[in-house]
Order: sequence, then C-alpha cells, then structure tokens
Amino acid sequence: MEYGFTTAAYVVAAILFILSLGGLSGQESAKRAIWYGIVGMALAVVATLFGPGSGNWLLSLIMIAAGGAIGWVVAKRVQMTEMPQLVAAMHSLVGLAAVFVGFNAQLEMGRVMRALRDGSTEQFRGFAEVLTHKTPAELNMLQIEVFLGVFIGAVTFTGSIVAFGKLAGRISGTPKKLPGGHFLNAAAAAASLVLGLLYCADIGPGVFWLVLIMLLAFFIGYHLIMGIGGADMPVVVSMLNSYSGWAAAAIGFTLSNDLLIVTGALVGSSGAILSYIMCKAMNRNFVSVILGGFGGETGPAAEISGEQVAIDADGVASALNEADSVIIVPGYGMAVAQAQGPVSELTRKLRAAGKEVRFAIHPVAGRLPGHMNVLLAEAKVPYDIVLEMDEINEDFPSTDVVIIIGSNDIVNPAAQDDPNSPIAGMPVLEVWKAKQVFVSKRGQGTGYSGIENPLFFKDNTRMFYGDAKDSVNKLLPLID
Repeated sequence: MEYGFTTAAYVVAAILFILSLGGLSGQESAKRAIWYGIVGMALAVVATLFGPGSGNWLLSLIMIAAGGAIGWVVAKRVQMTEMPQLVAAMHSLVGLAAVFVGFNAQLEMGRVMRALRDGSTEQFRGFAEVLTHKTPAELNMLQIEVFLGVFIGAVTFTGSIVAFGKLAGRISGTPKKLPGGHFLNAAAAAASLVLGLLYCADIGPGVFWLVLIMLLAFFIGYHLIMGIGGADMPVVVSMLNSYSGWAAAAIGFTLSNDLLIVTGALVGSSGAILSYIMCKAMNRNFVSVILGGFGGETGPAAEISGEQVAIDADGVASALNEADSVIIVPGYGMAVAQAQGPVSELTRKLRAAGKEVRFAIHPVAGRLPGHMNVLLAEAKVPYDIVLEMDEINEDFPSTDVVIIIGSNDIVNPAAQDDPNSPIAGMPVLEVWKAKQVFVSKRGQGTGYSGIENPLFFKDNTRMFYGDAKDSVNKLLPLID
C-alpha cells in the first residue's frame, strides 16, 4: 500500500513539475506555473514522509518547519534586484546537499559491510536495509553514483558561491585565472577520475578518496567561475542551474528515489538547453562556457574618440514630446534603482499622447534570464509591447527616440566593431541607429562588466546622468 501511494504521488508530482516548467515559457502563464510547482513539491514531500523506509518523524517535521521558516523570511526580505544572487545561493545548497548525501551513503555502506562481515544480527532500517539486499554489482553502481554526486555537487557548490559573490558585487566581475588556466582544471578533473576509480575499486578507505575528490571538485568549481567575466554571468547562472539539476539526479540514484531522478533530470536538461539558447544569443561556444573559457579580452581594445555629452530632464522631455516612436531599453540599472514603476507610468503617459512606445529586451539583459520581463510585468507594463531583440532590432533606424535605462553591454556597438572586445560577436540591440539616443546612467564609469561603451560617445547620444528612478520621475511632469 505504501509503495502504491508513493509511486502514484510521485507520478502526479512529476507531471506538475513538467507543467510548471512549460508554463514558465510565457509571462501570462507563469503565475499558474509557479502554483503547479508548489503543489507538486508539497505532494512530493508528503509522499516521501509517508512512504516506505520513512522514520524520524519528529526530526523530519522540525527540519521541514525550520527550512520553511528560513525560506519564508528570505523570500520576504529579498528584493527583485537580488534575485540573481538568491538563485545562485539556492544552487549552492543543492550542490552541498548532494555532497552530504554522498558521504552519508558511503558511511552507511561501510557500516553495513562491517556488520555483514562480522556476522552481526543488527536489524537495519531505511537506506541501510536497502543496502543489505544489493548485489556486489549493484553496490559498485551505487559507488559510481556516489562519486558523481559528490563531484558534481562540490563543483556546483563552490561555483555557485563565486557566482553569488560576483552578482552581489563582493567579488570583481573581471575574469581571473591562476597560471596554467585550463590545464589546472583538466588536471584536477583527471585526478578526480583516478581517485574515483580507486574509490569504486575499494582500494583503501572510501571516505578518504571522497574527501580528496570533494576538495578537487571545490577547486574546479571555484576556478571555472572565477575565469568567467561579469558580462557573461546570466549564462553562468543558467549553467549552474543545470549543474544543480544533475547533482539532484545523482542524489536520486543514490537514494533510489525516482522523483528526485526525474526532477533532477528536468532541471538539468532545461538548464542546459537555456544555457545553449543564451550562448547562441551571445554568439558564444557552448563548450567554452562549460569549461569557463570565455569572458576575457583577446587583445588591446579599440580607442574611443569624442566625449560624453550630458543633457537634462527638459531636453529629454522635449525630444519625447516631439517624437512619434519611442523604444525603451531596460537593464540592470533599472532594477537597482527600482525604476520599473516610474518607467511604467512614463510609458502610460506617452501612449496616452498617441506615441508608439515599445520595450526592447535582450536575452541576457540584467543578471538573470527573464530578469527584465519579470520587473516590467510587476510594474503592469502590457505584455504586447515588450519585444525580444530579434523582433525589434530592425526597427531602430526608423525610431525617433531610444531611452536606455541602466544598460551597457547589450547596447554596446563594440560587439560588432571591435574584434578585441570581451563581447566581440555578441548580438546586441542596435540602438545607435535611432535618430536620438538618451542613456540614463549614474555616472561615467564602465559599469559592472568593466567594458567601455563607444555608444556613449556618439554624436546622436546624450547622457542623462543620475539615479534612474529619480531621472524618470523628473520626466513625468514634463510629458504633454
């Protein structure tokens, strides 16, 4: 009866998770998709608690309550601008969980093997009882699963910690590698494989090999992500999402939990697909992303001539009042300034005045895939005027005014003109082709990625300096 209930619940939960992933592909269906995921996870937890091999009820309920309370507090405190950091932090916890499960499985295997060898009559429960019924071949397969879980989990943990630091601005976004670069990563991976073979062959103490594997994987995760530039962090986040999924799948194999295997595979494959799509959008090589081999300069950057010319709110408002078509390009600066509300009000006033207003969204705008879409939806910007890069890029030459709010790399013409630029070859929004371009920016710095933008020095560009929210609020009373 227990097995039947658990299996049926897991099937329903898996279906709900699939519906949740599918619903996240559209803004209008995203809220419903989130509820699918919530219900699916609640069902999975209940089925696991009441399923075969369950026990330690009091401890389980305490841990669930504590985790739920912490999650509630964190979710209430985290601002939308901090979502990328939160996602990276969650990935690190999944990786760490995989490491803990792997070590616990090894300790349980050792305990059971010693008891069987000594002829003990101890009655095992839960995972230990499952081990007593496994054949030698099945135990070897379990060791492979433990090795993969510890290795992938450790890479995910330190990689996610570094990503969190870069996204939070606590670690420089400049790519940094130790002397030897890729060779060190390859050597650490090869050494991990050798140690994995020693572990699976039962040569020496298994825990010792796992500790060494974990330490090498910690180094690989750290060094991989440190070698990736800040401009490419959105791809890194989706890549780590994939890693965390495969780590969860490895946990599922270790624990013989079908739902964990299915869920981990869903997250791992969807994260990998998203990484591939984003790599195409950035003209990056997918293998190079995985190996942490991009994001640095290939030579001296091209010299930029001219100067940045400032403009005040009256000048920007005058141009907007005279324009017939306006395109707004949001970036992470809009998120930092919490300017989506004023931007939505500016859009409403311009459309009420009979002007065509649209938003241009680059696939990697912000620091998380879909970051700008979520902010604009939160501010009640109509979905039908929020367009992807491929849908709107050809319209810039016929556009009167472009307003850029906190964007840098996604509107940088150096991607097309400078082969030595760190973002060379990346498709960008060709805003410089519009008649007038206004850039809302705090100051003259290069921003998070540290890449200079020639757009700011072009003749048809004017710099609208100041906090994005304050700047847009200054425009609102000036729009006719």
